[in-house]
Amino acid sequence: MSPTRSPPRQSERAIIRDWCAQVLVAGRYRLISPIGRGGMGEVWRAEDEVLGRAVAVKLLLGDQADASSTARFRLEAQTAARLSHPHLVAVFDFGSWEDRFYLVMELVEGRSLGDLLEAQETVHPEQVARIAGQAAAGLAAAHRQGIVHRDIKPGNLMLDADGSVKIGDFGIAQFVDDPSTALTTAGHIVGTSLYLAPERALGRTADSASDMYSLGCVIYQLLVGQPPFRSDTATATLYQHVDTPPVPVRQRGVDVSPAFDSYLLGLLAKKPEDRPSAQQVSDWFRTDAWRGRPEPLPHHSAAAPRAAAPAAPAPAPAAGAPAGGGPSTYRLPQATGRRRAAPAPRASRSAARSATTRRISTSEAIRRRPRVASAVAGTVAFLAAVYLGTILFAPDTGAADTPDPGSTPTAGIESPAPAGASVDPAGDGDDDD
Repeated sequence: MSPTRSPPRQSERAIIRDWCAQVLVAGRYRLISPIGRGGMGEVWRAEDEVLGRAVAVKLLLGDQADASSTARFRLEAQTAARLSHPHLVAVFDFGSWEDRFYLVMELVEGRSLGDLLEAQETVHPEQVARIAGQAAAGLAAAHRQGIVHRDIKPGNLMLDADGSVKIGDFGIAQFVDDPSTALTTAGHIVGTSLYLAPERALGRTADSASDMYSLGCVIYQLLVGQPPFRSDTATATLYQHVDTPPVPVRQRGVDVSPAFDSYLLGLLAKKPEDRPSAQQVSDWFRTDAWRGRPEPLPHHSAAAPRAAAPAAPAPAPAAGAPAGGGPSTYRLPQATGRRRAAPAPRASRSAARSATTRRISTSEAIRRRPRVASAVAGTVAFLAAVYLGTILFAPDTGAADTPDPGSTPTAGIESPAPAGASVDPAGDGDDDD
């Protein structure tokens, strides 16, 4: 007799699905399936039955509901609620349900960079540059609100279905203007040692530059396959962050431009003031500067003619020079707006010189005409005066012409007519003529 087989057990997934169908968080969010689990909470895919949309619900674990975890959970909700950016996970709701805190967030249909690195050891530089630029843009939005994330790592950078970056998990974020939000305990450093900035490894306050160092570590790992510093213990890794310079990724065999390699080393600078800001990093990757291509000279095609143009109009070509031999392309236009004519044949040039000579002679004659007229008038006046003088002062040969003894013989000399005739410009002032 064969043994009786027991009925098949339900799979774990079916049990979870059946349990979730009975759970309605806060009378609104129906849990569908688990997405992930962290140190202080678990994340579920859920359905918002009021708005009819898919969301992610994060529940604080029951055994972690102490005062510190509760404060941290509340901080994450308050921090994320202040932010609105395409590359930051949005927060929709926060509250308490059955003695457990819940956080309702935007559902990112994709996977984290941590999952991506598990599936493929390295990522192509083209995709890394896109991820880096988008992550930096999201951090820039947080930094403008005075918020430092303090836990940038591959697991907190999500990729949606379109490959766009979403930064999540602001659970240990800190408000720059409120140091009390740094949820640390004495002797403990909050964050992940593989991506921790040197100043934070030394116990100093985190700022926006600390996030940029962590992002640099993530970029380095995406390119190389491992973070820039790694040791057997977390303490040894922290010492490397403080003292050891990173190996350039090109020396690790990664095919990136020298510009990309150098910029990444700037993100991993030991001093916070030597690192670029989040906005600068976003702009740098957005403009494709990481490719390291030489930029063309501005207005190259238009600059050459201006550089070759003479300061003054080019002189006319010498006699015998071939027509069109000069740099006519760069010749400036004359003041009259007329185009300079090509050199004429030899016969034409001779005719032009003759015409020019005639024009000069005619012009000279016109200019001399007033002087000739004045000379002729003077000559006529002089001859008229001589003629009158001869008549008036000639010897008397007849008695009839003898003047009266009582009269004055100087009457003829005092006559104004000759004097007037000598200065008359027209030469016709003599009545006796």
